[in-house]
Formats: sequence, C-alpha cells, structure tokens
Amino acid sequence: MLADILKENNVNNQGIRFDPGARTALAFVTLKSDGEREFMFYRNPSADMLLQEEELDLDIIKKAKIFHYGSISLITEPCKSAHIAAAKAARDAGALLSYDPNLRLPLWPSAESAREGILSIWDFADIIKISEEEITFLTKGEDPYDDNVVRKLFHPNLKLLLVTEGPDGCRYYSKEFHGRVSGVKVDQVDTTGAGDAFVAGILSQLAADISLLQDEGRLRDALKFANACGALTVMGRGAIPALPTRQAVLDALVNIVV
Repeated sequence: MLADILKENNVNNQGIRFDPGARTALAFVTLKSDGEREFMFYRNPSADMLLQEEELDLDIIKKAKIFHYGSISLITEPCKSAHIAAAKAARDAGALLSYDPNLRLPLWPSAESAREGILSIWDFADIIKISEEEITFLTKGEDPYDDNVVRKLFHPNLKLLLVTEGPDGCRYYSKEFHGRVSGVKVDQVDTTGAGDAFVAGILSQLAADISLLQDEGRLRDALKFANACGALTVMGRGAIPALPTRQAVLDALVNIVV
C-alpha cells in the first residue's frame, strides 16, 4: 500500500525492499485536544530494522542531490550499518546531507542511548532540523530559546541549522547569519507529519537552487514556503493524506496572513 502511494504521487520507489519474514512497523498516534500527538510503536523486529548494507541501491543514492535521514534506523543492526553506508555513499558522491533526528524515545533502550545514537552521526550533516524539545534533550535540559545553547549544536561542517517552533515558525542558523521566520496561522487539527512537511518544503527549495544557503533573503523566502507546508499539514488528519501540493502551498502564501 505504501509503495503504491509513492508511485501514485510520482515518487520513484525503485529503492524499496520487501522482507519476506518481517512486517511493516506500525505507529499508533493518540491525538490530544489541541492536535498535539503521542506515539506508540508496534515493531520488533519490523522490516525496516532488517535492512542490510548489501540491499542498498547505491546507484539511486549516488544520483541524489540531497540525502535525507533520521536517527531511528541507528537503533539496531543490521539497519544501523546500512544507514551509515548509505550516508557515506551519498556524501562521497557529492550529495547534500540532511538530518532530522526525529526523537522517538520509546524506540530506544534508554534516554542516554538515544542521545549517543543521535549525536553519533551529527557531524555528517550539512543541514540539521531540530525541535525545541530535541534541543533540550540533546543539551541535557538547557534553554532551547537561547542562541548560545543552539550554537553548541553547530558543528564545523554544518551549513544550516533549523529549529522548528510549531505555529511560531522556525529559527535558522548558518555561519554567516541567523534569524526567525514567522509561522502561518491556521486551525490545528493534527500535528502528525508537520515536521516532515516542513523538511520536504525546505529541501525541495534547496534541490532547485542550492545557492539559497548563501543568500539570507532568499533563504527566508524558502523557509516561509516550508512553514506553510507544515501549517497546511496540521489542518488535516494523518501524515500522508494531509500533505499539501506545491500549488496549495503557493496559494496559501498569497491568501493566508503570515
């Protein structure tokens, strides 16, 4: 079903692998009255945990402009080794590496193992997107709104660090500049997938023009687009069905007060 959804949306799904013995992981999402969510996962092992390095389609990976990854695939072997091999292959081929840690504590053996795992590949990334909650977690309780705290997470090879703040928009940090871009005000129904939509929005803009990273004005415009992607997603239920089209985002930027 998921492979078909990708195909229906003109996403190349040639890199997908199916495991004959394990099933696809399930995430049960509980919604609070304000649309915020909590997760419970059903896996152990699920097919994604069993991905092996030799199953990677390196030709697809090496053709990518941007290689995007999370941290959940670092929890167990053999997926961990496959993840690291894929990231290295992408980096060696000249791709931009994008990292969304996507902290899901219930999946890790402990909080400390989660912190160590997330930070173990931190320095790989050219672009990192984190939430306020993740800053507090990674810095062991420091203030996520303090620029000096955020800067501690900036590594020498990082080109862009993005901090998402839900309806308030996002902050951005590069070596040359930093600032905040306001969010798009909407009626929030379900926040599932909002961070992914934001990342998809900014990466689609960067894939079209990588020089945005050097131009603060154009980067801010790209982040307005990304904020709108996230905002439209929280207006509908579910992660995939709620994702907006590019045209819907452009229309929203014209019609919705930012």
